Amino acid sequence: MPARRPHASSHPDLSEILLTEAQIKRRVRSIAREIKAAYGDGEFTLISLINGAVMFTADLMREIDNPVRLDCVRVSSYGAQTKSMGTPQLISSLTLDIRGRDVLVIDDILDTGKTLKLVTELIRALRPASLRTCVLLDKKARREVAIEAEFVGFEIPDKFVVGYGLDFAERYRNLPVIGVLRADRQNPAAWSTS
Repeated sequence: MPARRPHASSHPDLSEILLTEAQIKRRVRSIAREIKAAYGDGEFTLISLINGAVMFTADLMREIDNPVRLDCVRVSSYGAQTKSMGTPQLISSLTLDIRGRDVLVIDDILDTGKTLKLVTELIRALRPASLRTCVLLDKKARREVAIEAEFVGFEIPDKFVVGYGLDFAERYRNLPVIGVLRADRQNPAAWSTS
């Protein structure tokens, strides 16, 4: 018999649950329908911003029956902080040729907009046929550049969230919910190094 997963809402480092596992699953399915309506039956290329969007991308791909190609880029914007470090840094770029292709960029969260702007500018320079963006979470209160996503899962308040791919100092990505990290846990020194 498989071991039961502990109830995520009881995770001691979360002050509240913003989105349950069931809410996320329902919204991922409906975003997939919106994407299908936009692309019809055509092929397109998914570009996932990892590590944060890995769970969202995997679940979304399973809900899409179009022929899709997948590539990933890695951008660092937070490090071990709860606020963006300023200018995001591109760590690794695309391997697929996207010239003349329809492209959908997938990210976990749109807050300042700097990361999505950096990535979309990089992709536009590679001359795709079309470019759309999809984010699981939109934190409009933190926007610093003018950018919006075509597909949005949830709009959330200006709180530091973790779970379902989102992390703090590379922790909490595996939680099946999205919750607010307790203020006293928003410092890497709060963890033992054992």
